[in-house]
Amino acid sequence: MHESPPRRRYRSIFISDVHLGTRGCRSDFLVDFLKRVECERLYLVGDIVDGWRLRKSWYWDSDHDEVIRLVLRMARHDTEVVYIPGNHDELFRDWLGLEVAGVRLVREAVHEAADGRRFLVIHGDEFDGVIRYAKVLAHLGDWAYDWALVLNRWFNAARRRFGYPYWSLSQWLKRQVKEAVKAIDRFETALATEAKRRGMDGVICGHIHHAEMRDVHGVRYMNDGDWVESCTALVEHADGRFELVDWVQENRLSFARTPRRAPAPATAA
Repeated sequence: MHESPPRRRYRSIFISDVHLGTRGCRSDFLVDFLKRVECERLYLVGDIVDGWRLRKSWYWDSDHDEVIRLVLRMARHDTEVVYIPGNHDELFRDWLGLEVAGVRLVREAVHEAADGRRFLVIHGDEFDGVIRYAKVLAHLGDWAYDWALVLNRWFNAARRRFGYPYWSLSQWLKRQVKEAVKAIDRFETALATEAKRRGMDGVICGHIHHAEMRDVHGVRYMNDGDWVESCTALVEHADGRFELVDWVQENRLSFARTPRRAPAPATAA
């Protein structure tokens, strides 16, 4: 009988940009991750549920349900769960200050690491000029991004047939666009500058679907990535050391052999 690998124990875990409610969401990978980890604190750093997409059409499969179930189970079993809504799940910003089923909703948080360093935890859309000043443009960008993810699904379906592991075509395409690279750099600089202004040692954010961990202007910038393209999480070890976990990269062979389960039928909203 095949034994399950032991659970990984972390002090803190940060995940964002899951986009439950979209076909591009890799909820199957996230379910696998959540089943194999334990932590004292779980930060949900925005865009966990995609309200923009669900308002247009309804899509929800069994893995989406399982993500919610696992998070709530963690909240019931001594994990402090903090939810910081983003722009795609901004409807939950009306609930800030409340605790729902053990999940505390806040606009932002200050995380103190085991080594005493203090980090601003924020989704980051407030520092995205497109989101902040031109929401119509943001929605148009969201439409183009959705098409890139459709192409990504077809591409990876073909790769699975030939026994190749998951690889994000959409993320690769984004990195080839010079203006996208410049926008990411501006975003990182803006977040790091804000953290420095507040006297923090660093910032932990999401929003741009680009996992990163580097020093910017003397502060530590850390982005936990997403569960649409990169399938990454930021974790803190018991000694205060941070690490980006790439769940697909760590499980390339098993994910190549295991096809994604067929989703439940979608119904129009």
